[in-house]
Amino acid sequence: MQFLIDIIQKPIGKIEVENLASNKACVPKDLIDLSFHKDEQIGFRAAWILERIYSNHQDRFLSQANYFLDKLPQQHNPSSLRHYVKILAFMTGKKASSEIKVILADYETDNIVEVVFAWLIDENVPVAVKSHCLNILANLIPKHQWIREELIDTMEFLVDKESIAFFAKVKQIRKQLKAEGKKLKAQS
Repeated sequence: MQFLIDIIQKPIGKIEVENLASNKACVPKDLIDLSFHKDEQIGFRAAWILERIYSNHQDRFLSQANYFLDKLPQQHNPSSLRHYVKILAFMTGKKASSEIKVILADYETDNIVEVVFAWLIDENVPVAVKSHCLNILANLIPKHQWIREELIDTMEFLVDKESIAFFAKVKQIRKQLKAEGKKLKAQS
């Protein structure tokens, strides 16, 4: 892990991040642990590399998916958090791999839902994080039906308090919820 700290303690760009994500010596568990580093820049870079491993080398991420889910609620570095919620949005999305879907189906997500809602309403959480939180919560509705009404109410409350980018995401989520609602009515 020290070799990784030596590399990511200095600024790195997208090409270096992609190269590190491709390097099998960059172990997801180590990156998860480093994303909590006291130096927030090291934490941010570790989370960024972890996101790229999830996106491009998911086979290496799978063995640590539960560890990632366990650690997610403890993430408080705003720069790392952005990558964490992006990974979770992918994990909960319709295009998630069957392996990830099984992991999430078996995982007790109540605490994650609670934490994601807390991030969504926290005034200090960046809008990019909140945007992914909306996706995560909408994606978890099939597992937690109660989220639907709570999410709708929360979006109504926040829509005038947040940026135009947040408003655009709310519009997208409303459309998604409406389509899913129609699909459920058609099935019953």
